[in-house]
Amino acid sequence: MGKFDFGWASLLLVILVWSVNVVSEGVIKVNSKFAGLERNLRALKAHDEMRHLHILAGIDLPIGGTGRPNSVGLYFAEIGIGTPPNNYFVQVDTGSDIMWVNCIACQRCPKRGYRNIELTLYNPRDSLTGKLVVCGQSFCKDFYKRSGLGCSGNSSCMYDQAYGDGSSTRGYFVEDVVQYNKVSGDLQTKSGNGSVIFGCGYSQSADLISSDEAFDGILGFGKSNSSILSQLASSGKVKKMFAHCLDGVNGGGIFAIGNVVQPKVNMTPLVPNKYAHIPKRL
Repeated sequence: MGKFDFGWASLLLVILVWSVNVVSEGVIKVNSKFAGLERNLRALKAHDEMRHLHILAGIDLPIGGTGRPNSVGLYFAEIGIGTPPNNYFVQVDTGSDIMWVNCIACQRCPKRGYRNIELTLYNPRDSLTGKLVVCGQSFCKDFYKRSGLGCSGNSSCMYDQAYGDGSSTRGYFVEDVVQYNKVSGDLQTKSGNGSVIFGCGYSQSADLISSDEAFDGILGFGKSNSSILSQLASSGKVKKMFAHCLDGVNGGGIFAIGNVVQPKVNMTPLVPNKYAHIPKRL
C-alpha cells in the first residue's frame, strides 16, 4: 500500500471551494470525521502521522482534517457495494492502495462505529455480482509479485495489511460492483458503477475495531494497480487522476475521479516508482 508506481498521471489539487465548476467522470462526497469537534490538534496530527508511517513514500497528499493548515484529521465517504447495493462508510486515504470493508466472517467487528453510525458487514453471497478472487487471476499475481508473497492455483487471494498506528486488517480479495455518482452537467450527477476488486476483511485490530473510531473499511486512493482508481481506469471507466475540494470550515467536500476540468487549479506531478511499504507475510 502506498506504492507510487506510475508517473504519467498528475494529481489535481483543487484549492478553490464550492463556488467552482468541476467536470469529472465520478464524484464521491466526503465528510470530515472531526468537523465541528474540538480535538487536540497534536493528537490529530499524531494519529495521521502514525497511520501513514509505514505506507508513505516521499510524496503524499493528505486529505485528512478540517482543511485548516494547522489541523489534520480524517475524511470518510459513503459508497454502495453489490447487487443490490448496500451502503458502507469508508475512510478515504490517499496514502494507501487497496480498498477493503469488514466482511461477514469478522468476529470482532463492531455493530456501530464513529458517532454511532450503523456499520454493515459485507457478504459476497448476498450480492448477485459478488465473487471470490483466486490466486491464478492477474490481479492476485500482480499483488503478490509486488509484495514478495506466494500464492498459487485456485486458492483464495489473501491479504494482510499492517498500519503504522498499530492497526491491521486481514482477509481475502473479492470482486463486486461499486456504486458512485457520475457528473452529467453543472451541479448534476447520475449513478455510475464499476466492477472492482477489494478486500473482504475478517480480522481487524486496534482503532479499526474501536467502537468510537471504527468505519466499515478504508478506501485507498494510492497509485498501484490494486487501488480503486487504477482499476476503474484500466476498465475505461475513468481517467487515472482525481481531484478533491474540501470545506475547511464545516468539514466535508467532494472527491472528483477521472477527467477533471477546471481553469483555476494547481497541478502537482506525482513522483514515479516510489515504494514504501510491503505487506507482511501471511
